[in-house]
Order: sequence, then C-alpha cells, then structure tokens
Amino acid sequence: MSPPSTAIPTSSPLSADGRADPATSAVIDAVIDAALHQLNHRSREKLGDRYRRLRRQSLVIAEPLSPEDCCVQAMPDASPVKWHLAHTTWFFETFLLERFESGFKSFHPQFRMLFNSYYEGVGERFPRPQRGMLTRPALAEVLAYREQVDQRMLLLIDALEANGNNAMATGSDNAQAQLAQFLSLLELGMQHEQQHQELMLTDIKILLSLNPLQPAYQPLPESVHLDDPVELALQWHRIEAGVVEIGHTGTGFCFDNETPRHRQFVEAYQCASRLVNNAEYLDFIQAGGYQDPSLWLAEGWDWKEQLALRHPLYWRRDAQGQWSEFTEYGVQALQPHRAAVHLSYYEADAYARWAGARLLTEAEWEHAAAHLQGGGREFFGVAWQWTSSSYAPYPGFVAAAGAVGEYNGKFMVNQYVLRGSSSATPLNHARLSYRNFFPAAARWQVSGIRLARQG
Repeated sequence: MSPPSTAIPTSSPLSADGRADPATSAVIDAVIDAALHQLNHRSREKLGDRYRRLRRQSLVIAEPLSPEDCCVQAMPDASPVKWHLAHTTWFFETFLLERFESGFKSFHPQFRMLFNSYYEGVGERFPRPQRGMLTRPALAEVLAYREQVDQRMLLLIDALEANGNNAMATGSDNAQAQLAQFLSLLELGMQHEQQHQELMLTDIKILLSLNPLQPAYQPLPESVHLDDPVELALQWHRIEAGVVEIGHTGTGFCFDNETPRHRQFVEAYQCASRLVNNAEYLDFIQAGGYQDPSLWLAEGWDWKEQLALRHPLYWRRDAQGQWSEFTEYGVQALQPHRAAVHLSYYEADAYARWAGARLLTEAEWEHAAAHLQGGGREFFGVAWQWTSSSYAPYPGFVAAAGAVGEYNGKFMVNQYVLRGSSSATPLNHARLSYRNFFPAAARWQVSGIRLARQG
C-alpha cells in the first residue's frame, strides 16, 4: 500500500478518560484482523506485542555500545546511534501520537526540530552533517523519550484492540477510515524503524572501523567459527525474452516506490547463480582493476582517484601481503568464498566490465529472483545487489499528499536501485519488490554484485 495521506482527522479515538469511543471500538477488531492478515500472512498477533518487540530490537542493537559510541557521527551520510533511537521515536510521536492521542503534549518541544530527518512539511530540521554535534540531549534522555512515547503508543494500541468482539455494524464509515489510517501509519512507522535498525548496524560498523584500535562491535562467541563457506562454481541461468511484471502485487505491506505493478519488456539474458565472492574480486584487484581507466565510468574513476582507493572499504593488507577484513567481530582473515560486500556502484560496474559481464537491471533482477526460485542463491540475506537502473518512479507512480509523501518520491534522482536484502536487514523486512537506493559512491551499506550477460 502507498503511505497514507497526512490529512488525518485530528480527533482522537480515545475519550478523555482513556477509554475507546464505543463507535470506534466496534470496528477495531475486524480492521486489525484484516490488517494483520494482509501484513503478516499469519494468525492474529497482538499489535502491541509486535510493537514492543520491534522497538526492543533497536535497543538490543545499541546495547554493546558505550554512550560515547552512540553520540559520534562517522561521516555526513551516517548518523549517530543516539540520533537513530530518537528519530524513530520522533516518527511515532509526530505522525501518530500528535494526530490520535487525546490531549497530546510533546515530550520536548525542540525534539520536533532536532530529530526531523527530511520532512519539510513538518517544519525545521537540524543539519544532517552536524548530527554528531548533538551531545545534548544525553543518551539517557533519548532512552527516556523512547520509554515515554512507547508507553503512550501502547495505551493507544491497546485501546484500539479493546472491545474487539463488538459488532462491526455499529461502526461509522468515519471511524473505519480513521482506524485504517492509524493502522497504515503504525505499520509504516514499524517498517521505518526496521530500516533504521539496518542503518544503525552499518553506521556502527563504519564508525568503529575508523578507530585505530579497530574495536569489535561484539566479541566472537567461543562457539562460533567463521569458517569460509564451501566454494560454489558460478553458473549462468538463461532467461528468455518477454514481457514481465514487476512491482508490488498488492498483498501485504510495501513502500510507495514499489508501486504500481507494471509490465516491462526484457530481452533474453543470463543471470549469475550467486554473488561475486572475495576471491573473484581479489583477482580483479591483482589484475590491476583499480589502475585501468578503461574499466571505469569517468565519474567513478575521478572519485576513486580522489580518494586513492585500491580495494573495498573494509579490506586490510598487512606487510606480508595477507588480506583481512574488518567485521562486526573486529579484523578477521578474508574468507575467499564469501560474497564481496561494501562495494560502490562504481566498483560493481568496473568489476562487471572486467569480468565480461554487466549488472542486472532491476526488472531483470526481480524477474530472475521470482523465476529461478531454488535455482539461484544469495538473492536475499547476504548483500543488497546493485542494478544498472536509476532510481526513478514507476509508470503511474503518484506520491501521497502531505509530509508522509516525502518518504521516497523526492529522492528519485541521482541514485541507483539495489535489490534483495543484506545480512543487516531484519529478517521479516525483505520482499521481492523492495527497492533500496543509494548514490553511486555509497559503499558503507552491505552491497554486492550479481552479474548478468546477454542471452
């Protein structure tokens, strides 16, 4: 579903004494059951329990860190963990409590500006590159902010789930519409927090990698051995030319940029059975791939030369010529058969050209992932995969009205689409039609390469 309009009735579904209005309560159970069936494809789960679990996961991610770790910003494109924790809370306070809570009062009036990311329709924003300057509020106050907003959100959710067995017929159309908007915004807020959980992990990694001590995010458990996986030969799957459908099917949640579902024609092509691995990418390095301008887009070559890049972001080479990689467990020996990750679009494109191949388009990727089913590997859960498709609206795309409509549409320029999901993506957050997007130089995300070639 597309993110809803922010033109939401300002009246609350709760009465002054905190109880659900009878007319509103009458339609709650049917709306929640329908939403959960659509969104989760499983039997009824308490919305409050799902909300608690999701919000707790952000705190679990932050748990290994010190307050100092949580305040620092590694680079302008990353954010401090403290900011992520506050911003995801700001989303629920601004887009749900402010609209649906009776007698709403903000936790702190300045937080509306401090933790607004890019929503011009909401008001002022603190500059993104300076988020690491926000030593105040302290982490403890941000955690108190989360706790208070969560308590208020759970009261609101519990009130919506109360009296669920009342007859649907007693509810008004207005009450049903209001409930539907609340549930849509609640789902969007939870999906939004899952996006930030992934960003927290990748932002933590680049922050710790810049420290000369090379600290680990977490210690490697004694029971865990980072063994190199079994080598799998790369195979090519041929897919015939034809008209394919891509985009969200209309079942379950999606972001608005995944719609509308539409048709595209693709020529016959071949799709690699797995991602490019470290050994293959090392061959590219040793063959002089970073020194050969014929392999690089002009803009990519200039970017690489300006930064004097000669290998992926987290690779290290010691005096004896041995390669290692900075991981969540600190510096570990480079494992040849694991997927090569943290690569920019420029690096992915240069490698593909060196390998006599190319990157998939996003239509090819989605079609291949659906068509191959068990025949392909590593489509999900390993690395986001660069496509050669610029991030642009699908035919017929219309951004929602209001501030929530700023979620995706206004970023559809100067970026490339990545597909799949990564090792940092929450397990229930991935889907076939998901469109991630980043600038061509971005490589702090867990991004890799799946090759294609003409049929």
